[in-house]
Amino acid sequence: MHTSSRTLTLSGLVVAALAMSACSTGAADTESVAQNSPAAPASTAASGSPSASGTTAERQEVGSLTPRVVLSYDGGLMTVDAESGEVIQNTEHEGFLRLNNAGDGRHVLVSDSDVFRLFDTGLIDQTHGDHSHYYEQAPALADTALDAPEAAHVVVHEGRTALFADGTGAIQIMDSAAFSDGVVEDDEVEEHATEAPHHGVAVPLTDGNLLLTQGTEDSRDTVQVVTPEGEVVAETTDCPGVHGEAAAAPTGQGDVVTLGCENGPVIYRDGAFHKVAVEEDYQRSGNQFGSHGSPIVLADYKTDPDAEQERPTRIGLIDTRTDSISTVDLGSAYWFRSLARGPEGEALVLTYDGQLNILDADTGEILHEVDVVGAWQEPEEWQEPGPAVKVAGDRAYVTDAAAQQLHLVDIAAGTVVDSFDLPETPIEIAVVDGDPEAPAEAGHEGHDHADGEHEGHDH
Repeated sequence: MHTSSRTLTLSGLVVAALAMSACSTGAADTESVAQNSPAAPASTAASGSPSASGTTAERQEVGSLTPRVVLSYDGGLMTVDAESGEVIQNTEHEGFLRLNNAGDGRHVLVSDSDVFRLFDTGLIDQTHGDHSHYYEQAPALADTALDAPEAAHVVVHEGRTALFADGTGAIQIMDSAAFSDGVVEDDEVEEHATEAPHHGVAVPLTDGNLLLTQGTEDSRDTVQVVTPEGEVVAETTDCPGVHGEAAAAPTGQGDVVTLGCENGPVIYRDGAFHKVAVEEDYQRSGNQFGSHGSPIVLADYKTDPDAEQERPTRIGLIDTRTDSISTVDLGSAYWFRSLARGPEGEALVLTYDGQLNILDADTGEILHEVDVVGAWQEPEEWQEPGPAVKVAGDRAYVTDAAAQQLHLVDIAAGTVVDSFDLPETPIEIAVVDGDPEAPAEAGHEGHDHADGEHEGHDH
C-alpha cells in the first residue's frame, strides 16, 4: 500500500477546452436556457465578477439564497429553482453523468467517465466578518476537471472532500472550500493511492488520518486507517465485498464511520474496527446514510446472495454505539436512490408503493407515510431513470421519472408542499442551498454523509 501526503500535480486539472469542447464520448458541450422555461434571472443592479468558468459572469445581489436543484438527464444537466420550479439553465453534455455535492454549498461534482467535472450552481455566499452577502448568477460547467479514471466515489466529511478513481485506486483529497472559487490549485490537493485498482472509497478523518478500502477488481475485504505518512494504525479484513459508507455522530475520541460488507456491517469507532453481528450468513448493506447528530446509520438490507436484482422491503438501522443492527419491514421494496436523512436525523425511504416513509431512526417508528409519486419499480439497469430522494434543509426533494416531475416534501409535517413539471426525464439529483455541507469548524446536524452508492455494478 502506497500513500503520500504530497500535493497532486495538476495534470488532473483541465480547463475550459475540456469542459466545454469534445468530451470522451465525442460530443460537444453547449449551454442554453431551456426553451420551455423562463430565462435566467435578470441582472439589474448586477456586478461583474469572475465566475467559476473563468469568465466575467453577471451576478445579482439578493436578500437570501433559494436552493437550486441540479438534475442529470440523457443529454445534460438542468438547474431548477427550488421555489418557483423554473429551469434556470439547461447545460447540454453527453454521457451518463453522476452527481454529488462538492461540499462548499455552491458546486456539484459531476462524475463523467474519467474525470470529475465541477459544476457551478451560481449560488454565492460571501462572508464579511459578522455578516454575509448573497449573490446569484447563471449556472455553468466550470473550467476545473480532475482526472480520475472511472471517476466514482465522492465523500464529503467535516469540511473535506475525497474523490476515488476506481480505474487506478487513486484518491484525491482537498478542503471542500477549495472549490469555492472554481479553481483548484495543486497545493490544495493531496494525492493518495491504494495497492490496486478497485471499486473503493476513502474518508478523510478529523484527526488527519485517512480511512480507505483495499482490494482488486475481483475481490475486496480490507478497510484500513492510515496516517499521512502511510502507517496503518487500524485494519479489518472481515469485510468481504466492502461497499458503501456513512459517518455517524462522533464520540469523544473522534469519527465514527460504518461500511457495508457481505457478512454484516463494520464500524470504525474509537480508533478500532468493530463487527456488527447479523443472523444471516449473507447480509449486505451496500448503501448507507448517516447524520452528524445521530449515532444511527440508515442502510439497505439484502440477504439473498444469488439474487440478480434483490428487492428488499426491510431497511437496517445500525446502532454505532452497540455494534448492532435492527430492521424495519416497510412492506414495499425500494432501491439505492430511495434513502436519505432528514434535518433531525429522520430516516427517509421511498418505496415502490409511491410513499415516502419518514421514520424515527432511534426507534424505527414510522412518523409519516407521504404519498408522493405513483407506484413504481426498480429498472433493470441502475443507470436508467427512476425515483430519487435528496434532502436539503427541512425539505426532501423527490424526483418522479415516470411523470417527469420534481416534488418537495416538508419532512417535519409529512406533506407535499409543491410539485414541478420538468422538461426532461431526471436521472440523478443534487441540491445546494449556499451552506457548506459540513464546515470543518462546526459540523452541523442532518447533512447527508453518504454519496448515494449504487448496487449491482461490480464489473
